[in-house]
Amino acid sequence: MQSIPTAIPFVDLTPQHQPIQAQIDRAIRTVMERGDYVLGQAVVEFEQAFAAACGASFGVGVACGTDAIALGLQACGIGNGDEVILPANTFVATLIGVLRTGAIPILVDCDPKTALLDLVAAENVITPRTRAIVPVHLYGQMVSPTLLRDLANTYGLLIFEDAAQAHLAQREGYKAGSVGMAAAFSFYPSKNLGALGDGGMVVTQDEAIATKLRSLRNYGAPRKYFHTDYGTNSRLDSMQAAVLGVKLPYLNEWNRDRRQIAEQYNALLKPLHSKGLLPIQNQSGKGHVYHLYVLRAFQNTLLGETPCQINRDALQAHLDTQGIQTGIHYPLPCHLQPAFKNLGYRVGDFPIAEALCQEIISLPMYPGLTEEHVIQVMGAIEEALATPSAIQLSA
Repeated sequence: MQSIPTAIPFVDLTPQHQPIQAQIDRAIRTVMERGDYVLGQAVVEFEQAFAAACGASFGVGVACGTDAIALGLQACGIGNGDEVILPANTFVATLIGVLRTGAIPILVDCDPKTALLDLVAAENVITPRTRAIVPVHLYGQMVSPTLLRDLANTYGLLIFEDAAQAHLAQREGYKAGSVGMAAAFSFYPSKNLGALGDGGMVVTQDEAIATKLRSLRNYGAPRKYFHTDYGTNSRLDSMQAAVLGVKLPYLNEWNRDRRQIAEQYNALLKPLHSKGLLPIQNQSGKGHVYHLYVLRAFQNTLLGETPCQINRDALQAHLDTQGIQTGIHYPLPCHLQPAFKNLGYRVGDFPIAEALCQEIISLPMYPGLTEEHVIQVMGAIEEALATPSAIQLSA
């Protein structure tokens, strides 16, 4: 009788939550006993702890990562008519955050090896109206802080980091959140540091920006019933902050586990490089925190890569038949999303980002994923490559 393969979810939070469940329950109960459900003590304590962990002086909790980008940019003085550079290869929240300020988003292509913002392409679109650049620290890896700061200093640009996938990531001696004027984080449940719902934060070294943010997130009121800004209601809940405060001390350990899993994937993938299947390149060493582990099944040979024997969609379908969940981050680049056609971009404007969308696949990645699971995933991939024609026909 043929054995049924073990189902492997894309993300499983149970291995993280089970060992600390009693602490989480106690933290929630404490908030309930205090009754300070909105902007309570847990929020203040977590803001201070997370900012310090990022190497920043101030943290301001908001309702989600998208609000962190929008309100953070607004607090930094970005508004109507300002040009803001960002990558086409990112989740739409980055673009939406820029648009919500009234600024003009200027998209650029990404590096084919890392999938990160191409800083050479960014320099080529700078104009006298360019005010800021938003590097997205994608998949858990930072854009080069040294090159980024050199570019920003040369042209007088404000750096606002999108660090939604890069909790405690490091590169070139910098932590994510410490490179620019401010940085946005998301605490969506599947993030490296995730809440039990939505949540976000802006960290900064600038006290004036932090003060402005506290007003913007709370109806534009620096104090109750006194409104100096056109703000909104975007506050990190005390319950979520309490849970995040419990989880934060474990984050370095969880990030270390992610790196070890990535190393296991890397070792098993080496024999498949010649067959056109490679991981997105890590240029950060142990500073990469692997929010996602992303492969590229090459089809578009823009840089002369060996085409993979199987296309991404067929590979994903085969893994699904084996009970292995995967993701695609992202299947359609920002400039081709129907909601943003008014920006005027077209197919072919950003060929690297467009190629990535057809070729990348994210494998299961979470603390608690076992070596046996990794071997099972890679065995299924090797099986797909061994019989590519049959698998693509059935996909």
